[in-house]
Amino acid sequence: MEETITLKDIIKPENLVFEKTKYLTDKPLSYCPGCGHGVAHRITMEVLEEMEITQDTIGVAPVGCSVLAYEFMNIDMQQAAHGRAPAVATGIKRVWPDKYIFTYQGDGDLAAIGTAETIHACNRGENIVIIFINNGIYGMTGGQMAPTTLPDMKSSTSPYGRDVEMMGHPLKMTELVAQLPGTCFVTRQAVHTPAAVRKAKKAIRKGFENQKQKKGLSLIEIVSNCNSGWKMTPVESNKWMVDNMFSYYELGDLKDE
Repeated sequence: MEETITLKDIIKPENLVFEKTKYLTDKPLSYCPGCGHGVAHRITMEVLEEMEITQDTIGVAPVGCSVLAYEFMNIDMQQAAHGRAPAVATGIKRVWPDKYIFTYQGDGDLAAIGTAETIHACNRGENIVIIFINNGIYGMTGGQMAPTTLPDMKSSTSPYGRDVEMMGHPLKMTELVAQLPGTCFVTRQAVHTPAAVRKAKKAIRKGFENQKQKKGLSLIEIVSNCNSGWKMTPVESNKWMVDNMFSYYELGDLKDE
């Protein structure tokens, strides 16, 4: 009689090279296949687990693709109105100053309806972390032009491309807040390759370490793709991001104090 070999027999502890953090729930991600949100979720939860601060962390998710983050992040989460995450995070941090507080926001949220909240939280130097996903479009609501949409980039509300003479230039929020005295760490990263993921994770960890040391506000921008909004396959959208987004939104640290 042949012996049955199960998957458990193959995947032994000594052979294990990766294991999903327990601080991501088992609920299937609702994001489009190929989207960077899932990776950003994972590395954020890995950082909190490795720092052993999950029980003392509260995340704030506003409206947008990130609105359902509380279904995937297995920590205390608070939903905020559209664009108001930094204001809500400020209130939570001031009530519980010893807690680790972060917001998880998209560009349509942070750089449009939430511009004021973002700028003023950064200027005040609130001791929080802002994780900012920039895919240059309103991903959740139908692919409309966002403040971060590139010149000549097509969207459902700019079908002929963004005309800067009529619609203005893309808003570089990370460069703006890097000039404010309340920010201690401002960086722009990506999650499209293993090397980029490692750098982004390191940046997120640095943000929470800064919060631990009460240095002020850390903003980590992650330039990501939106293959559904851009009407591309995941592979095509990553290539388009590298060829077009990175030349305008350059990766790297803009401020590190």
